[in-house]
Amino acid sequence: MSELPTLSSLPDEPTLDEKGLDSSAGEKEASLDQYEGQDGESVYINGAPVITDGKDVSKYLVDPRDDGDPPVTFRSILLGTIVGGLGAALYQIYIFKPVQAPVSTVFLLLVIYSIGLLWSTFLPNRSSVEGTRYQWLGPTLHIINPGKFKLKEHVISSIVASSASYGSTSVLNFAVQRLFYDTKVRAATAILATFSTAVFGYGIVGLLRPLTVYPSEMVYWFNLPTVSIFQALHFDTTANHKRVRLFWIAFAAMFIYEILPSYIFPLLNGLNIFCLTSQHASPGVQNVFTNIFGGANANEGLGLFSLGFDWQYIGSVFMSLPLIQQVNSWVGIALSYVVIAAIYYSNTWNESSFPMLSTSIFSSNGSVYDQSAVFTGRNFELNQTALNEVGLPALTGSNAWAGLAGSLAIGGLIAHCIFFWGKYVVSSFKHARDKTQPDPHWVAMQKYEEAPWWWYLLLLVLAFFAGLISVLKGETTLPVWSYIVALISGAIVTPFSTLLFARMGNGIATNQLFKMIAGAINPGRPVANLYFAMWSHDVVSTSIGLAGDLKMGQYLKIPPRALFLAQIWGTIIGAIVNYVVMISVTGAQRDHLLDPIGSNVWSGQVVQGLNSEAVTWSLAKQLYGPPGPYFVIPMGLFIGFAGTAVHWLIHKRWPYIGPVKVDKVMLPIIIQYSATLTAGVNSTVTSSILVGLASQLWLRQYHPGWYRKYNYILGGALDGGAQIMIFILSFAVFGASGVSRPFSSWAGNPTKGNIDYCNGNGALD
Repeated sequence: MSELPTLSSLPDEPTLDEKGLDSSAGEKEASLDQYEGQDGESVYINGAPVITDGKDVSKYLVDPRDDGDPPVTFRSILLGTIVGGLGAALYQIYIFKPVQAPVSTVFLLLVIYSIGLLWSTFLPNRSSVEGTRYQWLGPTLHIINPGKFKLKEHVISSIVASSASYGSTSVLNFAVQRLFYDTKVRAATAILATFSTAVFGYGIVGLLRPLTVYPSEMVYWFNLPTVSIFQALHFDTTANHKRVRLFWIAFAAMFIYEILPSYIFPLLNGLNIFCLTSQHASPGVQNVFTNIFGGANANEGLGLFSLGFDWQYIGSVFMSLPLIQQVNSWVGIALSYVVIAAIYYSNTWNESSFPMLSTSIFSSNGSVYDQSAVFTGRNFELNQTALNEVGLPALTGSNAWAGLAGSLAIGGLIAHCIFFWGKYVVSSFKHARDKTQPDPHWVAMQKYEEAPWWWYLLLLVLAFFAGLISVLKGETTLPVWSYIVALISGAIVTPFSTLLFARMGNGIATNQLFKMIAGAINPGRPVANLYFAMWSHDVVSTSIGLAGDLKMGQYLKIPPRALFLAQIWGTIIGAIVNYVVMISVTGAQRDHLLDPIGSNVWSGQVVQGLNSEAVTWSLAKQLYGPPGPYFVIPMGLFIGFAGTAVHWLIHKRWPYIGPVKVDKVMLPIIIQYSATLTAGVNSTVTSSILVGLASQLWLRQYHPGWYRKYNYILGGALDGGAQIMIFILSFAVFGASGVSRPFSSWAGNPTKGNIDYCNGNGALD
């Protein structure tokens, strides 16, 4: 692959041939012949093409077959709505967990597939009443059960569900206001702000389709497992019984098992020999061991050498990332261990006065900062007299590093797009202008009516006015001119972030950049900064999600207009469910969510982080200006840009350094992962890496057939089983709706101290 991690980056890695999806070989070869010769650079090993870049994905990995089946039916919309509601609830619950786990798209699509099969098999259809006195019911029964559950119907259901499961920054803002500002946002503000943030990004990416969707190199690697499973389930039906059987066996096994590490035996979430043997050590040794080796509780420590067996935190993410992509992340994680420990023990940023890990803000004496005394009035504006008395807030060293790493990564992202991918961007726009896009799947889609440009322009207009009304009439405290700047800022950054995500399968968190801009133009107004960052950042995040779905639609030949409507409907469903669950959890677990440390079940690290950034960036001049303690954080933008520019110069002079191809080193991703351990539960990091190795190295190399057929299905089943059990436990025993019912104390579930027995830093007090 030219500028992104490739499946061929390891010399001994097995290849994927034209039968990689177990489709009809003859069908596939015939359909690909017309594109043969467009790219003469494909690499073959033992007669099979190696998947090296996006062009190879389009030609050899994704079947161009199109059966022309109808996508939008009553069944597809209803199934997508129900499963999407479940996915949205799971997403919102995990926002308030020590580790944020995405809702598995593979799990959602397999649940929908299973229900769809049962629906098509057992519900009556038109043929059931033909020739009887009930024949008049035929049209109605056809609407309810149109027959076999086919691919496009399945895809539309899944996109409704996945769109609902993306989550919304606006709902997180409402949570911050409830927890930290005692403000209950009115329903009208919530609806309008959520709609505005959700669909403005859709409008932007609709205009960017020639750059971010149509070209072959825009792969969206995270979607390939989903595309693979869709085509395997519907094009190779002979093996479906085994696939579905494996899914439900693995789902049931994980569903039952998950109750052990999450409720009965939580010690399984962080087994560490150093913790277990340090219980009688001196207090000084225990403190060091807790900081370095502890990590089963939220914000406990770095979790070095810990093994976690709680799948809700391990997840299947590394089962889908190419190995070279994972290597970049491992380098960043290794840096994270070193950098955070070095910051803490060198007392950088006065770190010894605070917890090693936390996203809260503190006073100089180590107590939680009293922001309500400093930001007063209806609009929570800075009271300079109170600030002089209370003093400036301080970040933990780990939180400051997370901010610096974010700035470095953003600067590196912009530089990488310019220096490494600049020619590609120009080429993509030329293809769009000339309508000569060479991607075979884009060519096949030309028989369908495209969602016209004016649809996306209309979305932009509707989103703008919905947001404008909420700014003028709601509890946002944001000036109108600042709202407009927020939207423009997000629109400018969106192409850079989407390019990286499409080509690398991973993105860079750009919300740090928007916090900087907000602090500069809204000084002394933390709530206004929250909403500025929301409107600017959500443009980016929703654009990436939509673009990935549009690419999946291109691979699977989903009519663009049907896809457009499915995404909008899913987004609306998700926003409603997110809001309802947020109200329930923030009301029932307020104390845990405000605690700077949290527990192994609930953590407010996400909302605390949002609030901390809003408060500190509202004091940008004092904290981030030249005399301030965190001046290096905004300077990280320029440092990251310069570092990647130097990286590009090295690449031009020395394409290889030893065995390493220099352009495969992704500095923005390495830097972003160097902040992995700055908050939350860290005891499962090693286990996640081992899962990635088992999947992408052992299974892919030594059992390639099993890998192609079952790897992604297994990952989705394990994610789904764990997440459904956590959903049930959250409301049944963890107190998401009010009453907690903790399991009895025993050696595997200590109720005093940390659950991994690293009990330094006053854990037993």
